[in-house]
Amino acid sequence: MASHRENKPMWPYRIGIEEEYFVSDLRTGNVRRIMSKAFYNACEKELGEAVTPELLQSQIEVRTPPCGTMQEARDHLSHYRRVLAREAVRHSLAIVASGTHPLAIWHEQQQTEKERYGEVREDLQMLAMRNMVCGMHVHVEVPDPESRVGIMYRLMPFLPPLLALSTSSPFWQGYRTGLLGYRLTAYDELPRTGLPELFRNAEEYRRYVDTLTEAGVIKDASFLWWAVRPSLAHPTLELRVADCCTHVEDTLAIAAIYRGLMRHLVEHAELNADLDVVGRAVAMENKWRAQRYGTAATFIDARARTARPIADVLRYILELIRADTDALDCTKEAAHAFEILKRGSSADQQIRVYRTARDAGASRPKALKDVVLWLQKNSIPKPV
Repeated sequence: MASHRENKPMWPYRIGIEEEYFVSDLRTGNVRRIMSKAFYNACEKELGEAVTPELLQSQIEVRTPPCGTMQEARDHLSHYRRVLAREAVRHSLAIVASGTHPLAIWHEQQQTEKERYGEVREDLQMLAMRNMVCGMHVHVEVPDPESRVGIMYRLMPFLPPLLALSTSSPFWQGYRTGLLGYRLTAYDELPRTGLPELFRNAEEYRRYVDTLTEAGVIKDASFLWWAVRPSLAHPTLELRVADCCTHVEDTLAIAAIYRGLMRHLVEHAELNADLDVVGRAVAMENKWRAQRYGTAATFIDARARTARPIADVLRYILELIRADTDALDCTKEAAHAFEILKRGSSADQQIRVYRTARDAGASRPKALKDVVLWLQKNSIPKPV
């Protein structure tokens, strides 16, 4: 069927990706509580504004510019990771791309000195310091900024499979959690997290933001930390549900699917337009299932009232958005999702490393260190 937009120049749906990493000691594997100024300055000298500090000194963040193609995003992320890894080794450090760090202890961390982070710490108290997690955020430009809120609520049922693909946080505070994606369990301690409310339009969303800001509860909309949100700084809808992916190709797969979904939801305003409180509640349950089971999750189909394997759900999504990913030239990246299911997410791989070490007689700390060493190695993209 011909798109009603086919005779108009196609909106590029440019994409921007942010990744948060842990900075760990190259020898011990544990996180570095105090950020090395020499290391950070060396990274900043080479990457400029693409690298930024994070709330805790044991973390660092990179941000791509707006990218018109997935290859452009791949080139940026691969370059950033290689530069950070190279400079880290020069300072006896390493970069770890994962949702949680297997050995990190939250109460041993130090906050980064920055005005905004000070405000967050004052407001959230202990919860701010417990935010020892790393995520991956994807921005996609939306043609009509006023439509972002409507797209946000219609997107909710698609978020759990994206989370499942990204899961990389099976350990917390030196122990296996039994979850594949523990990061959001810790992160959702914060207020204004989880799935957004059912705002039907931009006006309802603005009323909510205005109410909180005028009451002095938050400074602005950047203090809304939902799993997906309208960006305050950019004309984008920002995906925030995903763990930081250990493998760059996994990051790109999730970003490509999200990008295709954005185009599809713009082109098909009727899709999920009837989402109600029951649909949102089912999406919340599916989010939990993604956290708990990762790539082994089954997801509830609210209409059929049955649970479907993640492979079936992903097959449906990729078929649904095939024309969109083709138009955006990101079908290949999106299809990598099935490779993730085949080998498992980073969380599955970490657990295999841990079990192998334990079965060989390693102590729990030694097995966890093996996991960290695996993460350090696999966080660096292989040369093409």
